[in-house]
Amino acid sequence: MTDSELRRRSEIRALARLALDEIAGAADGIGSMHRAIAARIFAGIRAGVGPAALPAQSLHDALSHAIYTAVASTARFGGSMAWHLLDLPTSDNVPPSQTKGGAQVIAAIQGLIGDVLESEGSPLAEPMAIRVDGAAVPLDSAALAAAFPEASTRIVVFLHGLVETESAWMLGGRPTYGERLETDLGCTALQVRYNSGRHISDNGKSLSELLDTLTAQWPVEVESIALVGHSMGGLISRSACYAAAQDDRPWVSQVRQVVSLGSPHLGAPLEQAVHYASAALAALPETRAISGLLRRRSAGIRDLNQGSLVDEDWRDRDPDALRAAACNEVPLLDGVMYFFVSATITRSPRHPLGRLLGDGMVLVPSASGHNKTRMIGFREEDGMHLAPANHFTMLNHESVYEKLLGWLTSATPESAGKPPNPPGRLGSSRTRVVIASG
Repeated sequence: MTDSELRRRSEIRALARLALDEIAGAADGIGSMHRAIAARIFAGIRAGVGPAALPAQSLHDALSHAIYTAVASTARFGGSMAWHLLDLPTSDNVPPSQTKGGAQVIAAIQGLIGDVLESEGSPLAEPMAIRVDGAAVPLDSAALAAAFPEASTRIVVFLHGLVETESAWMLGGRPTYGERLETDLGCTALQVRYNSGRHISDNGKSLSELLDTLTAQWPVEVESIALVGHSMGGLISRSACYAAAQDDRPWVSQVRQVVSLGSPHLGAPLEQAVHYASAALAALPETRAISGLLRRRSAGIRDLNQGSLVDEDWRDRDPDALRAAACNEVPLLDGVMYFFVSATITRSPRHPLGRLLGDGMVLVPSASGHNKTRMIGFREEDGMHLAPANHFTMLNHESVYEKLLGWLTSATPESAGKPPNPPGRLGSSRTRVVIASG
């Protein structure tokens, strides 16, 4: 049996078992809500008719408990059997993770519970990798030379966002930014896929290690690196640069540009709303199961609360605390140009709806790294605003590409009026801790 066939069977079994386990978990949660609601109703009945209601309540509780237990147990048993029943021969040896649709399903699962999958050693918790046609490329010189026969000295690394894959850049079926840059700029575009449910700082360190190995094994000497990230991908880029500078990784000295497209550098309002909602729902037994479901969200999603980039933001902290030291400010690298794109669903970013919703996921101050209390260090003139547009429009848009091409073609610290400090060194901006919801 080939490695591809083994991988395919392993992923299918894991998907089937996960699906049935989730059904069992849902049954447990619904049962918990049912019992809490029934207890409140029977309490009212007892207040009216007295102890005569107790036999009916006992019978109801026994029956409902038996039903929900049976559903959950059956689903879990089916999940355990799926490991055997789906181990069937087939002429299609392609693992789901190497198909566009299968990879997207796995990416969605990873975004929601990818940290748990990794801790359990699930085959669905794929390690970060460079992908070509859906397949991971080994980071050795022979494999890289075969995958990139026209390898350039100039590398542009693309990182997708939460619950996305590298296919996200193909929005609308148009050529991707990477494909167009290879033609217009003569660079090599690398597509990175990662488990977006992991902590951003963990993925940042993984990206740093990946680029360290890749540049050492690259078919030609690397002269420059640009990082382009959508949404969470922009945060991972910054985290990787910081981790690499701290560890004196050689690759970081080759970084020239870091571009973030709709990245929540100051946090994402949806995650902040869920954070508070989960606490409120935990107050009542009838809604406690819903709170538990919300609190299952992954470490990667939780890091979007304030745009956390380092381990110190989450290590030894209660993730459900309403007031906590949420975010250390991470300085930018000297000698590196940082660019950003923000968007609003309205034509004007000053429109009340645009201020409230931003691009539907990220507000303009967060994407630009500047609000009344925090400032990442991006220059206003190094940004672009796209409107009207949503969070995903930035993945493939003509105006964004034209700006991206210009940034990667002509941008240098000297041309931007910045001192020509050696790249890959941390800037002098001080680090501070923001006290906010965490």
